[in-house]
Amino acid sequence: MSTPPLIGVSACVITQRHEYHAAADQYVRAVSVGAGGIPVILPSLGDALEIDALIARLDGLMLTGSPSNVEPGRYGGPAPRPDTLLDRRRDSTTLPLVTGALEAGLPVLAICRGHQELNVALGGTLHQHVHELPGRADHRAPADKPMAERYAPIHDVTLTASGQLAALVDGASRARVNSLHSQAIDRLAPGLAIEAVAPDGTIEAVRVTGARRFAIGVQWHPEWMIATDALARSLFHGFGEAARDRARRRVAA
Repeated sequence: MSTPPLIGVSACVITQRHEYHAAADQYVRAVSVGAGGIPVILPSLGDALEIDALIARLDGLMLTGSPSNVEPGRYGGPAPRPDTLLDRRRDSTTLPLVTGALEAGLPVLAICRGHQELNVALGGTLHQHVHELPGRADHRAPADKPMAERYAPIHDVTLTASGQLAALVDGASRARVNSLHSQAIDRLAPGLAIEAVAPDGTIEAVRVTGARRFAIGVQWHPEWMIATDALARSLFHGFGEAARDRARRRVAA
């Protein structure tokens, strides 16, 4: 098939005098270069977005990271602290997008906030400040460091034996990843299986067990590591292959 698959990329609502629906350059480039797809930025319009009609036209869905947190009321969590950055319009868009995409057999790659959205959309919960839990590490990146240092690999994760991520790297048991998050999965949603954990027990990657196609969430940022990391390249390649398969079937239908 000569036409690349259309891959939806979730957007944050950002206010800079006006309000913008935006996705960072690294995500759209990773879709284009790593997955071989055409990135389509999806505005966070909530109920105004025709989810079913949109999914019918897409071949894949990538849920991006964000400075904002999922609003804890979405999973029955305690009220957020006053300084917590939220994006309720993104929540109202991405959460139904996740369930609709999985029901339609759309390939899904969920990154950082997207990994957390995947868990919440399927009925799981989150820790809002995982670094404050006993025995847990501080998974946040220093804000005063250059971007290249903030997104550099910093700790290992253990890959689940016989899992999908391990298979992407020829059965390797470990991978080294970057870390830039304060939230993390608390209660794992039904229908998700753990694919990787950090040394402190934080869930770093999951897969949707009943998905018809590729459906993986990772807590780290592989979009920054495509040029240097085999697992990052394999993640986007596998996602892209699943999207191409979806595109062939969609066109043939």
